[in-house]
Amino acid sequence: MDDRPNVLWIMADQLRYDYLSCYGHPHLSTPNVDGLAAGGVRFTNAYVQSPVCGPSRMSAYTGRYVRSHGSTWNGIPLRVGEPTLGDHLREAGVRTALVGKTHMVPDAAGMEWLGIDPVSEIGVRVSECGFDPYDRNDGLYPSGPRQEWKNYDDYLVSKGMTSGNPWEDFANSAEQDGELLSGWLLQNSHLEANVPEEHSETAYSTTRAMEFMEEASAGGSPWLCHLSYIKPHWPYIAPAPYHSMYGPGDMVPPVRCDREKESDHPLFAAYISSRVCRSFSRDFVRERVIPAYMGLIKQVDDHVGRLLAWMEERGLARNTIVVFTSDHGDYLGDHWMGEKDFFHDAAAKVPLIIRDPRPEADGTRGTVCRELVEMIDLAPTFMAAQGVPTKPHIIEGRDLAPILRGTEGFSRRYAISEYDYCALEPAQTLGVPQEDARATMIRDKRWKYIRCEGFRPMLFDLDSDPNEFEDLGASREPEHAAVMARMEEALLQWAMRHHARITADEERVRNVSSAMKDGILIGFWDDEEFEAVSGFSLESLKSKRRFSPRISGSG
Repeated sequence: MDDRPNVLWIMADQLRYDYLSCYGHPHLSTPNVDGLAAGGVRFTNAYVQSPVCGPSRMSAYTGRYVRSHGSTWNGIPLRVGEPTLGDHLREAGVRTALVGKTHMVPDAAGMEWLGIDPVSEIGVRVSECGFDPYDRNDGLYPSGPRQEWKNYDDYLVSKGMTSGNPWEDFANSAEQDGELLSGWLLQNSHLEANVPEEHSETAYSTTRAMEFMEEASAGGSPWLCHLSYIKPHWPYIAPAPYHSMYGPGDMVPPVRCDREKESDHPLFAAYISSRVCRSFSRDFVRERVIPAYMGLIKQVDDHVGRLLAWMEERGLARNTIVVFTSDHGDYLGDHWMGEKDFFHDAAAKVPLIIRDPRPEADGTRGTVCRELVEMIDLAPTFMAAQGVPTKPHIIEGRDLAPILRGTEGFSRRYAISEYDYCALEPAQTLGVPQEDARATMIRDKRWKYIRCEGFRPMLFDLDSDPNEFEDLGASREPEHAAVMARMEEALLQWAMRHHARITADEERVRNVSSAMKDGILIGFWDDEEFEAVSGFSLESLKSKRRFSPRISGSG
């Protein structure tokens, strides 16, 4: 058996960092995720590289910032040739599989241009974000034909739930008085989903993850299982008994103030005026949605417990790194906003818990880490655990092993997140052309700075204003001006770093720059000057020739 650790990487979709009891929620008990934190490290300042599914996940899977991999919004493909975690781990003989959601769109045009058959081994991996295909479940549209990830649909049919769109009609709908009511409509969020809990999306994906781990473990080589739950992402509708576990009395008050509605910042004002944000700003909407959201999280926690207990019974826990996180949060009415799509902590900050079973991590069990970390740090952490050489010309994240082991070696001054809002209502409201519809957040231990292309920046002092109510971006105070100048300079330095030269590591770059060794003598006056500069002689270059020059005779 290979003694390298396995990895179980659990990602819940659209789960806020503060909707777990170990992160302080007063009414939502999540003992199984809390147990992971008690046996590992809980991070309190983990940030995603974009507060929306697609680009956030592409950064997680590549270990690279959004401006580097180029998949800037949902539906924008990850280009062919962009290396992913699955590609890196495969080099070390690690089997990597996806169970659940990626929100990845394949670069079909790129594959066609390169002559890659989408159903070939390479084509499938490109389409699955580098993972070996196992059971992808990205969700279905409420109408229209089935999509390519139809395993869950087929499963529902096998359990007697037959319709033209089983996923929509059972997992995402409620039945009342013989009528199907769509879970997409927020007024129906309190109803019981039309699917038995044991056959719901969360239960199904958990079982499929177990099946993969059992199969992969029999092979004797290490594996990575990315269990990517599609919930608590909308549609906000939960199966019984989770649909009725919580009510308005279990909700925490919204984090918002009236001054925010009076903001003079055009982009922020356009966001809170958009349809989705107006909807979630209404208390009766929050009272209908948030209890369902909490129920879906409770269901995830229960199935995490089922999974962890199963691993203990089979001896898998003692050699499996377990990671629990999310791809972004959910405003739920905070700051008068709904969905995600901006940079307040409700959206851009996520839970991150890592339990490393190896003895080197014994000293940090149950600890809390307040360092700034990013989602792109997971890829190099997994690679290092499998002995994959560091690839700083590709990977922009940083190995978290020093934190997990309580040693020196990890530091980050800033966390960065990016957003392309070209497809959203604020861009249309403000008439922002798509090439300018972008914003970038950078934060250090005290300040959060948001650069909004075409508009003034936003600035929050997280020490004095942890709720992010007071936008200081228009302040004339010298201290604030100095902070904004420093943050602008930090963003410039970050953007100017190499991010596209992924085909040449440090050694290859050195070889490329050693043209003198190949006899390319540019600007030298004579052999004496050449030897003084290069350290070797022209005679040594001649000895590298494959043949000596020769004048042919007449025979």
